[in-house]
Amino acid sequence: MLLLTYAKKNNYTAADALNDALVNAGVSYIFANTGTDYPPIIESWAKYDVLGLPKPEIIICPHEMVALSAAQGYAQVTGQAQAVFVHVDVGTQNLGGSVHNVYRCRVPAFILAGVSPFTLEGELKGTRNAPIQFLQNVHDQASIVREYTKWYYEVRTGKNIQQLVYRGLQIAHSDPQGPVYLMAAREVLEEEGRDIEAEMTKWGPIAPIGLAEEALNDLCEALLAAENPVIITSYLGRNPDSVAQLVSLCERLAVPVIEVGAGYMNFPADHPLHLGHEPADFLQEADFILIIDSNLPWIPAQNKPNPKAKIYYLDIDPLKEATPLWYIPADKFFKANSYAALLQINKRLQQAKVAEERIAKRFKRLQAAHEQLWAEIKAKEQPKEVLTPEFIVGTLRDVVGDETIILNETTSYAPIVERHFARNKPGTWFMSGGSALGWFGGAAIGVKLACPEKRVVAFCGDGTYIFSVPSATYWVAHKYKTPFLTVIFNNQGWGAAQMAVKQEHPDGYAVKNDKFWTSISPAADLGAIAQAAGNALALTVSEPAQLKPALLAGLQAIDEGRSAVLNLLLPPASRQKI
Repeated sequence: MLLLTYAKKNNYTAADALNDALVNAGVSYIFANTGTDYPPIIESWAKYDVLGLPKPEIIICPHEMVALSAAQGYAQVTGQAQAVFVHVDVGTQNLGGSVHNVYRCRVPAFILAGVSPFTLEGELKGTRNAPIQFLQNVHDQASIVREYTKWYYEVRTGKNIQQLVYRGLQIAHSDPQGPVYLMAAREVLEEEGRDIEAEMTKWGPIAPIGLAEEALNDLCEALLAAENPVIITSYLGRNPDSVAQLVSLCERLAVPVIEVGAGYMNFPADHPLHLGHEPADFLQEADFILIIDSNLPWIPAQNKPNPKAKIYYLDIDPLKEATPLWYIPADKFFKANSYAALLQINKRLQQAKVAEERIAKRFKRLQAAHEQLWAEIKAKEQPKEVLTPEFIVGTLRDVVGDETIILNETTSYAPIVERHFARNKPGTWFMSGGSALGWFGGAAIGVKLACPEKRVVAFCGDGTYIFSVPSATYWVAHKYKTPFLTVIFNNQGWGAAQMAVKQEHPDGYAVKNDKFWTSISPAADLGAIAQAAGNALALTVSEPAQLKPALLAGLQAIDEGRSAVLNLLLPPASRQKI
């Protein structure tokens, strides 16, 4: 307390107040890529170190994509926003697709960017003193990320910077969660600051919203009356406590669960009521479809539900208001926090009379379907002459164990990975939630910081690996001791783009002549980048017999504190030479 009092009496700046606000709000890390707009902040950090005052740990990130992806990974595991500090307009631009991912994933993040100094003749401390500060002066810097943030603002006085930090974090943590973006010029950060000594209980997020009584009655009656109900979900497991509530509901009424584009572990894959990831198998038979926490339960152009089925949509954002063209016709839309709603539903169902014999018969039928599903899955995992994604995933599943945290960014192989890589424990499976590739690398660092005792394994494609800025990713992982295993499904091309052409023009010239312009062959030695940048173990695997020993070597490396990259060479997606 004496040191803090001393600091406040000796040039307590807005930068100091910013730091204190982040500490007070529980921010543990600042993922930073600084520039000429950061002297006040860097001086504050140095002062706090000398005086022994608390500040978040600074994680230097040589690329902004890695920085925000790390903050996203940390928030996906913990639910807590971390800070990302970037350099004016160009650093904001370098966030790239990561800000899309954080926004679409609905996780909180606090982004701070400098702005070009607003004085140029020495009028104020922090005035312009470098040529680039003229080039970086733009009309509307926030417009770069406006489509992907819940809130944005510019600090205009050092006197209220703490209120802005608390407001930003309050908005970021309120459902639907997302990133916020705050800007500050050097002149403002050099101003005298003010510590408002806030109680964080006064700045909490909006409390979870449950179901209104009428909606609860309606939904429970529909569940009890249904002959063939089905639940579809994608990200219910972002709150791990929701998983047990969903299991309780499904066991009470023998309702099967389909995970579509599973961004989290939503329902134990070994449970008899888990029936895979393909909604098409159930849409025509179901007479009641309950969608809980899903952006897209099915693609309307490809699948249609039974026209007589009742469809209820329960989500914190059931209308997907940030997506201009979106609709899934449903009988009822419920705006509610899934955990709060499931608590209500289960309490009501425990008191309800149920048709025990009908439910028992349904459970037996669904259990048989579950067993058949897994027999078919395992039959596809048998080794062949070349590596196949099914064989790879089956081997991975048997080696890594239930406690390992898996990050999946395999894009074109994602459906196979989801189907074959069963997860049974909440909080052990994550996807980016968006479509900007390169999330896995930074996210693995963030996850490892949040869970240092856990193994972290990331799956990606070869194109995704390059998008992750591996030179920066593995440098950060090495410097801050956050080792993880990367498994590259390397088909030497952009498989997703090629698949899209095949779907739209199945008999076209591109398919007939292998003209896709998606090949990134000859294959680069991708693991060597991680080896050079972060002392990672780099192994290339081209034959099935090599896979398990390489996996065991990779896991041993991360257990010993060293990242590892396994470059798995699958048959090329395209053999086009040009």
